[in-house]
Amino acid sequence: MFSKSLFKTATSAALGAAVLLPMAQANAADYKIDSEGQHAFIEFKISHLGYSYVLGSFEDFTGTFSYDADAPEDASANVEIDVNSIDTHHAERDKHLLSDDFLDASQYPTATFESTGFESTGEGEGELTGDLTLHGQTQSITIDVDHIGGGDDPWGNYREGFEGETTLTLSDFGIDTSKLGPTASTVDMYLVIEGIRQ
Repeated sequence: MFSKSLFKTATSAALGAAVLLPMAQANAADYKIDSEGQHAFIEFKISHLGYSYVLGSFEDFTGTFSYDADAPEDASANVEIDVNSIDTHHAERDKHLLSDDFLDASQYPTATFESTGFESTGEGEGELTGDLTLHGQTQSITIDVDHIGGGDDPWGNYREGFEGETTLTLSDFGIDTSKLGPTASTVDMYLVIEGIRQ
């Protein structure tokens, strides 16, 4: 899918995704994810029968994150994803993925991520842990995060950007992948999160 260096070691906010604040931090700034400006992405890769991959994305999501470069351990994030916005560039496949065979989007139209902690693992790198709710089930996940950068934009705003990656085991969320083949038990998630300071 994506190179490991790109995936190595933020959303997710993730999913990515993802990135709201469970609690206010004393010195941390609050950011709104710029998903409408196409500066944030939630993408995925899953095996196709062990011969190739299906690549896709979730096009509609919202969220916020809190970040202070001087205290990265205080970072927090929350993201809400519209499951029906899945896009694998194949309408019939998308329809099948949204059916009750897999995501059952009519019953579970929203996925959410709410962070529970952040641990710095190096300069600009860390592990964001949190609760992902997908397909009606909630599991704790860890997203490896890289800080891309931050600074002023041409329109008078201040922005911060991150990328992250994680791998989900779909059966942990009650999703049956038997119709996709044994190599499709996990899905790799890649997240790019750019936020505007509020």
